[in-house]
Amino acid sequence: MTDPWVALEPGADPAERVRILRRAHETFTEAGTVPRPVRAVVADSWRRSARAGVGPDGTADVELTDGDLGTYRSEHPLARVMPLFRELMGTFAADGEHLLAVCDAHGRLLWVEGHAETRRNAGRMNFVPGARWSENAVGTNAPGTAVALDRPVQVFAAEHFIRRVQPWTCAAAPVHDPRTGRVLGAVDITGGNGLAHPHSLGFVQAVARAAEAHLALLAPARPGADTPRLNVLGRDAARLVTGDRELRLSRRHSEILLLLARHPEGLTGDELLCALYEDESVTPVTLRAELARLRAILGPGLLASRPYRLTVACESDLAVVERRLATGAVTAAATAYAGPPLPGSQAPAVVRLRRRLTEGLRAALIACGDPDLLADWAHAPWGEDDIDVWRALAQARPTAATRTRLASLEAELTTPPGWPRP
Repeated sequence: MTDPWVALEPGADPAERVRILRRAHETFTEAGTVPRPVRAVVADSWRRSARAGVGPDGTADVELTDGDLGTYRSEHPLARVMPLFRELMGTFAADGEHLLAVCDAHGRLLWVEGHAETRRNAGRMNFVPGARWSENAVGTNAPGTAVALDRPVQVFAAEHFIRRVQPWTCAAAPVHDPRTGRVLGAVDITGGNGLAHPHSLGFVQAVARAAEAHLALLAPARPGADTPRLNVLGRDAARLVTGDRELRLSRRHSEILLLLARHPEGLTGDELLCALYEDESVTPVTLRAELARLRAILGPGLLASRPYRLTVACESDLAVVERRLATGAVTAAATAYAGPPLPGSQAPAVVRLRRRLTEGLRAALIACGDPDLLADWAHAPWGEDDIDVWRALAQARPTAATRTRLASLEAELTTPPGWPRP
């Protein structure tokens, strides 16, 4: 038989290209197997791929890289269910030498995780984060076709339109916004022949439904025009923007609102007492008085009780940094970080929150090793005495000024109190 791929070059008639590809697939067999007809879902996908001008020797283009990729996926709604995807699929992917992949509604891969050797092999065909795997870009494939059809899809071996993808098998299911029904993207499992089983499709479909259920329990990923926004980074008095009002809160009210924003399910009076006051002698009456004053400032309907909670989702600049950091978008997280949250607060829960955020971000900066990000932190008020960051900066950018500052910090660290410095 003449090589069918010759007739699939971009200049060929699309209808003829699909007919030849169908005949080639129908005669494709492994030793001792019986030829099987092309499934309708695959044939229809081939036709769309041919009409889009996809060639059999094409490859995916990487559209998002580095900071752009990190920023985009940190703000994407599916970032909020990545821990769930990893919990449900991570071990299965690693042990089975498969990959867990998540794409957006445009077929762009946001995360590709799993078995290390499988990732390296997949990287040779640009199955990597930031690459576009939509059907009209690389032809028939599970994540791209699942998004195109808005239904779960499994693609076996030679059913892939592009030749270099044909050693692979994949299964993907779309994930929807539970409030609007809009397709957010798809979750995919990709690997070799071990995935060529109907259970693989059922598995990813169940994972997608679990993700939608989890999203339904969470506050909206992005604030709308009427969503209250709380700014607490680098300021002792929080700023709350709600509707057309902008409020500057007292320190205690700032602490209360920050904690309630982080606990949409609400907090009891006893939980708030423990979170806010070191002094165990503070009575519930004192707390109720503070909450009454805060309710009057916020206006009717925003602060409820039993348990104490906000009646609408409240976005905060702290939550933005946390989301970006959790998804590995270190540059975006550092850019959004305006300083420690409520730096003057001694409320136990705020102190823990401040320490966790600050230590997490500085550790990510040191591991990243970007000299510009390290310099921004080292020269900020909260980082000017951070010897670990200065050491990382001296290694990444060993200027005379950096080495001098590091030597001064190390001398302070090793000189006993009251002794003259060298």
